[in-house]
Amino acid sequence: MRMLVVEDEKDLNSIICSKLVKEGYNVDACYDGQAALDFIEMTEYDGVIMDIMIPHVNGMEVLKTIRANNQQVPVLFLTAKGETQDIVRGLDAGASDYMTKPFEFPEFLARLRVMLRTQGVVNENVIACGSLVVDMNNHKAVRDGRNIDLTVREYAILEYLARNRNIVVTREQIRANIWNIDDDVNSNVVDVYIRYLRRKIDDKYDDKLIQTIRGVGYKLEC
Repeated sequence: MRMLVVEDEKDLNSIICSKLVKEGYNVDACYDGQAALDFIEMTEYDGVIMDIMIPHVNGMEVLKTIRANNQQVPVLFLTAKGETQDIVRGLDAGASDYMTKPFEFPEFLARLRVMLRTQGVVNENVIACGSLVVDMNNHKAVRDGRNIDLTVREYAILEYLARNRNIVVTREQIRANIWNIDDDVNSNVVDVYIRYLRRKIDDKYDDKLIQTIRGVGYKLEC
């Protein structure tokens, strides 16, 4: 899943991003409201974590703008503005959740999972594809009852394929959803990771789930 972190305190921004990456999210980051609007216009995000008191365009105005444009991406406000009227104003403006600083990361991650489930970003927590089961609650995959040891990036690609099972996705779609905008990656990086996944998921089985659509991309065929 692709997340955007909008926080002008650069150290905190970096910490939040690192925590999310370790949890298996693909993360972009920016430090002001205008940049956030630009990112959201260019990229489809599964969720946004945003401070309210950010430069150029404050978080409340960013939220109002994206809602006025009928963009329903879930937004979690993470801010020092903790008065009741601030919380009410944020939720009424269209925020999916509201947390005040300082905060504990276990609660933050739990609220994020609930927000994504509630908004329908993950409408299935467990996806079965033939003998393969992708458990999005625990970020793991099992085939024929055997746990598959995946890296964070491998799991992210597999989850993306599972969420789009039986649909052809292009290499560019995979790259855009799994790697950050500013990542310097080779043009064949998707093919490399698909080979890694096939070794772990398909090589021991006659029934090959990851299919190559020549000249287009890949699909997980169930």
